[in-house]
Amino acid sequence: MSDIVNQAVDYEVDGRTFQGHLLYLRGASPSRGLLMAPNFFGVSDAAIAQAERCLDNTRAIFVLDPFGVDVRPQTPEEAMTAMGEIRADNDALRVRLRGALAVLEREAGELGIGRDRLAMFGFCFGGACALELARDGADLRAFVSFHGLLDTPAPAAGPVKGSVLVLNGADDPMVSEDSLKAFKEEMDGAGADWQLTHFGGAVHSFTDPGANIPGRSVYDPKVARRAFAAMDDLFDEVFGA
Repeated sequence: MSDIVNQAVDYEVDGRTFQGHLLYLRGASPSRGLLMAPNFFGVSDAAIAQAERCLDNTRAIFVLDPFGVDVRPQTPEEAMTAMGEIRADNDALRVRLRGALAVLEREAGELGIGRDRLAMFGFCFGGACALELARDGADLRAFVSFHGLLDTPAPAAGPVKGSVLVLNGADDPMVSEDSLKAFKEEMDGAGADWQLTHFGGAVHSFTDPGANIPGRSVYDPKVARRAFAAMDDLFDEVFGA
């Protein structure tokens, strides 16, 4: 018997069906509810495996479905198309993210996790999703982006309520100096508690064991370990014991 509970959860947003996955350790009493936004492949075996690696006795993780139950990209080209379509409509993306957060709130509540014990993290496209939900004013304790894009068509118009942590490859070709500058100005303007860490020599997708495009997307286990440790440290800070 697996030590991990993995429950598929169907939900509706704007009349469309989505299916995410709720994971936690069997027999645990988790005290923190985490919303995980996967990379541009959406809900996949790799995304579930990544969530499993992030589990501990304190965490329940809901892996959100960014595209809908009928969209499960099988190739990078299909993933780029799916991501491009939803990124082209940022308002619709935020509606989907709010819908997924509502699922986390419900499922976490059934596990006895308080509404003030929730946070979000994401990878690549999912990292950008975490930042979009922060910009949208979601009342979460923290938002963590692993090698996510920083640009947005809708900068934060009000206060960012949770701590923001951006974990960025210093040589990521997808993150421009202009976007870094704009992000700093945006976060300062929103009064955010924010951190941005550059990892020297790292490019895009440094936490993805399957990434192997030199100079663009490459897994770096040392950097991944340091980045996850930074997320763990922030969660310990914002949640306490």
